[in-house]
Amino acid sequence: MALVPYRASDPWRLLMSLHNEMSRLFGYSFGSFPSFKEEVFAPSVDVWEDKDNVYVETDLPGMEQKDIDLKLKGNSLVISAKKEEAKEEKKKNYYHAERYQGSFYRLMDLPSPVNASKIKASYKNGVLKVTLPKEEEEKSKEVKVKVE
Repeated sequence: MALVPYRASDPWRLLMSLHNEMSRLFGYSFGSFPSFKEEVFAPSVDVWEDKDNVYVETDLPGMEQKDIDLKLKGNSLVISAKKEEAKEEKKKNYYHAERYQGSFYRLMDLPSPVNASKIKASYKNGVLKVTLPKEEEEKSKEVKVKVE
């Protein structure tokens, strides 16, 4: 029996390799096969807190402020947006297009209850920043605990 050396592989690289082979196979038969970038847009989100606030930041490059929708549902923040493709360029025959058009929806559970009436959000240079003030009774208090 021959020994086969173990090669630890990155599962994402293996998945992309499979995707590339499938794209090549279907490209010969049916034309182009959609890539992952064309099908899914899930912007990265950072959530952190201090003693007074919960902060949320997400990158939304190319989005317009009017297309961004924020909602607080219970103890969760919902960020959604829609980016429409401009249909004015009918004469172009694209060979390759990676710029995103479509919509996304993200729901993040917040680590603490927040005061909905004091939420502030700003959108500048493609970055959405949301400040969610914590409820007064939820702000952490320092309590000395006696150890027996």
